[in-house]
Amino acid sequence: MTPATANHLDLTPPPVVKTIARRSLMVGVVFGVVALIGAFMRPEEFYRAYLLGFMCWLGVALGSMAILMIRHLTGGGWGLVIRRTLGAAMRTLPLLALLFIPILLGMHRLYIWAQPLDHIADKHLREHLQDITKTYLTPNGFIFRAAFYFAIWNLLSFLLSKWSKQTDRPGAPDNTQRFKAVSGPGLILYGFTISFAAIDWVMSLDPSWVSTIFGLIILIGEVLSAMCFAVVVERILFNYRPMSKILKPDFVHDHGKWMLTFTMVWAYFNFSQWLIIWVGNLPAEITFYLKRLSGGWGLIGLTLVLFHFAIPFGILLSRPFKRDIHRLAWLAAWLMLMRYLDLFWIIEPNFSNTLRFTVADVIVPVAIGGIWLAYFFRNLAALPLLPAYDPDAHEVLEPVD
Repeated sequence: MTPATANHLDLTPPPVVKTIARRSLMVGVVFGVVALIGAFMRPEEFYRAYLLGFMCWLGVALGSMAILMIRHLTGGGWGLVIRRTLGAAMRTLPLLALLFIPILLGMHRLYIWAQPLDHIADKHLREHLQDITKTYLTPNGFIFRAAFYFAIWNLLSFLLSKWSKQTDRPGAPDNTQRFKAVSGPGLILYGFTISFAAIDWVMSLDPSWVSTIFGLIILIGEVLSAMCFAVVVERILFNYRPMSKILKPDFVHDHGKWMLTFTMVWAYFNFSQWLIIWVGNLPAEITFYLKRLSGGWGLIGLTLVLFHFAIPFGILLSRPFKRDIHRLAWLAAWLMLMRYLDLFWIIEPNFSNTLRFTVADVIVPVAIGGIWLAYFFRNLAALPLLPAYDPDAHEVLEPVD
């Protein structure tokens, strides 16, 4: 595509993007006020729901960054057509760093290791905590590591965003090699940091439990959430130009294949964890599943097996289905709901032996989501929907000519 052609293309995001941003902010503020009232009335329920909601939306942002780096390493029009969507989600990381503050404030309500040890009735757990709270699970260490994680993530986001913005003007430099130079090590850094963040923020809710594959389970859930979110957003934009002209069935098909891949890998990682722990039959490890297969929690587990893997897997085997953005978007939205349910199943049994669902488990994630979506759509409206002067832009823009 020539610069002259690019100048005649209107790649500006449609006005509906700003409309959705305003409405999302309104929802976030209203639900946020209700959530704050709940925080004073029932702080324990609030902080548990807050951790759940935070991990849901953090997963979309970090998963978007990971997919963006995969695209920079592999190329392809499938990634270029959603690159600005992924970038807008990735650039919400500064907001998420601020939204992490309530977790720090509620640390002693969420994590047993942050409480005085003499309050713990279980003698064996108390002895176990005496060791790890001297070396790893300390409040200061928790804070410093979180700051390190967000610093790495925001640095990667800054570099990828800076070079991407340069491709919106004529005479833009070819940043392909820069993107690759950052994306390769960036994916490794993402893998390590999210694994340790998953240990700190989620696994340490039960400090007596250990799983070496848990970080990968959180990681694959994040990239699945991000791809599903991108599909939902492109479905919204498909009603308007320029997305209605540049989103080809081949690209939608590729997005569906990524969804299928991530769904299978999520199931593989979860089954691997279950099989290894169950066969090992070690008391320190098997407690995770003993909690989640009794007291009604097993129903949630069965729901995840059927509706997070088996049924979506069967549907995504259909080639016509994966090429239809209208139908694929509905499945993507459903899988995002299943991601919420999966995190609910991971987090909440640490606080209740029986299946328990509170109003806060809905209100707080919606409040966080409303604020996050407002910032996301603000980011999306700030740049053209495609980097017109990127060297690979012709893969998407040539059919428009």
